[in-house]
Amino acid sequence: MPLYDYKARDPMGKQVRGAMDAASQTELTDKLQKMGYMVTRVSEASGDIRWAWLEGLGGRIGAEDIIVFNVQLSNLINAGIGLLSSLKTIHLQTENKKLKEIIGDISRNVEAGESFSEALARTPRVFPKLFISMIQAGEASGKLDTILARYALYVEQQADLKEKIQGALLYPAILLLAGIIVSLLIVTFLIPQFAEIFLKVGIPLPLPTRILYEAGMAIKKFWFSIGLLMGAVWVAGGIYAGTGTGKLQWDRFTLGLPVFGPLLRKAAISRFARTLGMLVTAAVPILPSLDIVKRVIGNEVLARIIGNTRSAVEKGERISAGLKISGEFPLDAIQMILVGEETGNLDKMLDKISDFYDRAVGYTVKKLTTVLEPVLLGFMGCIVGFIMASMLLPMFDMVKILKH
Repeated sequence: MPLYDYKARDPMGKQVRGAMDAASQTELTDKLQKMGYMVTRVSEASGDIRWAWLEGLGGRIGAEDIIVFNVQLSNLINAGIGLLSSLKTIHLQTENKKLKEIIGDISRNVEAGESFSEALARTPRVFPKLFISMIQAGEASGKLDTILARYALYVEQQADLKEKIQGALLYPAILLLAGIIVSLLIVTFLIPQFAEIFLKVGIPLPLPTRILYEAGMAIKKFWFSIGLLMGAVWVAGGIYAGTGTGKLQWDRFTLGLPVFGPLLRKAAISRFARTLGMLVTAAVPILPSLDIVKRVIGNEVLARIIGNTRSAVEKGERISAGLKISGEFPLDAIQMILVGEETGNLDKMLDKISDFYDRAVGYTVKKLTTVLEPVLLGFMGCIVGFIMASMLLPMFDMVKILKH
């Protein structure tokens, strides 16, 4: 059935726009008129272009917006209010313009006869496959409110985990960036002027001063070429990292880093356990669940292991057996998954694993912060010491010359 973009006005005269399936433009017009809308334009959509207009709307949809949406919808449905009425109520209360438009379009598609999961599937950039699969399970089991509340908790936990890691890296990154900027300013402006004073009076520059002087002059002379080269390397690296092979190599490299590697591994294992546990609780079949977890884990090395585990499970093996073969997952997590499979409490065991590794991430973040600060301070101290030496050594030489 073809998809059509439309513009219309609601009973209050407000303009609405969106996309809807229909056999023809006439059928879509009739649908909208029966829903109380006055149609102003209908045109056939092509591919994902139907959502291009959303990019121009103000604001962005963040994790907090999704959490609030899920909690509101869960509470309204739990209170006995129908799905369509709940969506319309949330649509009126939502302040985020982009999300407001999306919720309005979802409610119109539900009103036209689509299921909630089908309407959500039209916005994969906002509502991922994980959420849609859980909604499908909630619709089948009649526990939509519980599923929505659980997903809201999941999004909140993942956002907290992300903030912990970003918070640990923020201060060192700011310190390093500030140090680099100050060093560049000294090398490109102060050192050349300082060195030229000694060159004019015939005093030879010591090696540290000469190194910084030549570096500063090269940066001033070729700054555009250097910036262009760095930009090209950055873009090329980003393109390569976006390929399967590039991402695999990068993720394998990051997992092998000291301090950072264990942190990233723990965060990925927590995400794996939390996501799979939530899907198992929602009664999503295990094979589709593993497919979803593979897409959301965020690490290509572990994603490929999950893909291999999925193939093994399809052949009758246990999840724990597939993970153990890889050697990438810690033994304690594998043992707990094995116990969960044997006792039939896999979802509870996965929740325990994710809770444990969330705490482990917190401890690692504290350790990382403790280690990084003195390392960066020492590194910046070496740079400052080298710059000071390059400025003081010529002065000592000048003093010797004056004494003679």
